Amino acid sequence: MNGGTLLVIAVVQLVLTAAPGVAAALLSVKRGVRSVPVLLGIGLAGSGVAAMLTFWVYYYVPHAGGLCAYAVLFGSITLAIWAWPAVSGHRDLLRKLSVPLGLWGLASIFIIFFGFLHGHIEDIQVPQYRFSTQPSLFASDNLIPWFFSDWMFKGGHGTPPIFEPGWMLSDRPPLQIGYVLTQRVFGWDERMTHYEVIGVVLQQFWVIGMWALLIAARVTRRTRALAMVALLVSDVVLMNSFFVWPKLLGASLVLTALALVVVPGQSTLRSHPLTVVLLGTLAGLAFLSHGTSVFGLIPLAAIALWKGLPSWRWLAAGAAAFCILVLPWIAFQHFEDPPGNRLLKWQLAGMPDPADKRGTVETLLDEYGKAGVGGTAENKLQNFLTMVGGNAVERPPEEGQPFGDVGAEFSDAYSAITKGNLAEADSKIREVRYWHLLWTLGLLIFALPVIAVGRMRGHSRDGPDWRFARFCLLVCGIGALAWGLLLFGNEAGRTIVIGGSMALPLLAMAGVVAGLHATYPRLVNWFVGANVITVLILYLPKLAPVTDNHISGFAAITAIAGLAGFIKLAFSRRSADIACPP
Repeated sequence: MNGGTLLVIAVVQLVLTAAPGVAAALLSVKRGVRSVPVLLGIGLAGSGVAAMLTFWVYYYVPHAGGLCAYAVLFGSITLAIWAWPAVSGHRDLLRKLSVPLGLWGLASIFIIFFGFLHGHIEDIQVPQYRFSTQPSLFASDNLIPWFFSDWMFKGGHGTPPIFEPGWMLSDRPPLQIGYVLTQRVFGWDERMTHYEVIGVVLQQFWVIGMWALLIAARVTRRTRALAMVALLVSDVVLMNSFFVWPKLLGASLVLTALALVVVPGQSTLRSHPLTVVLLGTLAGLAFLSHGTSVFGLIPLAAIALWKGLPSWRWLAAGAAAFCILVLPWIAFQHFEDPPGNRLLKWQLAGMPDPADKRGTVETLLDEYGKAGVGGTAENKLQNFLTMVGGNAVERPPEEGQPFGDVGAEFSDAYSAITKGNLAEADSKIREVRYWHLLWTLGLLIFALPVIAVGRMRGHSRDGPDWRFARFCLLVCGIGALAWGLLLFGNEAGRTIVIGGSMALPLLAMAGVVAGLHATYPRLVNWFVGANVITVLILYLPKLAPVTDNHISGFAAITAIAGLAGFIKLAFSRRSADIACPP
């Protein structure tokens, strides 16, 4: 397969993925919704609900699964055409909605072709080593949704198979599987390239979520653009987009839900209580994307409570929306494919062994009992130390685990540079930014003391940028606190970045950009530019398992075009906040 064919596949799957969301948004415009963040939330919610519907039809009525997928696509097209005459006159609103849609598409193209920069398009292992550290591959978690979607698409019935090493269908939430099944019927081959592309496209929903949040917070246009560029070219987005486990998909839904509560002034949940139904839907879909989304949903719930909830009647409606989505999956875990608790036991009790037959509560009581008060306190301390740069996992001196505390990693990187081993140095720096929450900021970490100094000297402007920076700090603080306290804290269940919600590092980066723009606006361009260049240099080569770094000319040109188009569109004047309520 050549690069041109890959580009065609990417464009087709962007259209297929966008159709349900676009239809839902256009119908909402027809019904009188004018708020851009709310419309983006409705689009993601409609898309996710269609994916979950397809999942359940494929599982319980396999022969009707294909019909459901066709109905989702052609029903979406029909509804969009039906709504168009009523919405075509709202040209300004449609232009504003087209910006995040375009950014989503351009981000997808950039990630796909930067990931396949060195070719090997049909090698299913490329996502496992393209952005990995030396000399290891990432685990095969990115293939779990493909494995079960393939089984369901081919008419699987009865007890679902096991994905080695021991993963059951009920162990991982099914939203990405549902999305794959909505498209599998449309001429896929068996080489998994289509699966990789749709995985990347889905992870780029973070663009929609963050754009909705930035618009709702009413940050300045420059801050919004810089934040989007900083996030796209970051360790978090590059790795978690091309390695297509559904972590960024969950983060995107959390970000979109946060957009509904960040609006300055009167709570939209009180003034327009129907919004709480959308909030419940997005929260439910985030839960069905990946379990770690809960560490983003906890601060969401706290802020929604603080901002002011609507009447009990509307609150019950929002809870009902959440339960309608989530309860069928919980029932499936307990009755169809039990026990479905491997991730819970892994993270909350530090017990990753799939052969362990204890229930979740029993495992929690046993493991906390073994740790005792002193051991538990030490585990929680290690959780918080890991976030800021402590040992992610103890490094035995003989076995030589490939990662440790930040000081050891930078020392190893310096040593590698002095020996001329740039690949090893690159690997060590990647590890620092991969394991520790604070260091996902990259060079933006050095903007933190600059912001603090600016604030103390009275340079900050108490406008929307600074309010948004505080909001990000609050969400990250609540989320990190919950994360550190809930994870068990031993070597298996510690707060390495991939064990938490990706919404937290995304919010941290966006908050730093907003805070720096509010204090030293002339410096923010330099910080963002330096971080972008550093990330591109770090992830340009592939380090494992082979060092053949031949670059595909077509992939390089397409990736550059995608990134340049993203930057240009992000800084365009086509978008401004629409403050009208839903």
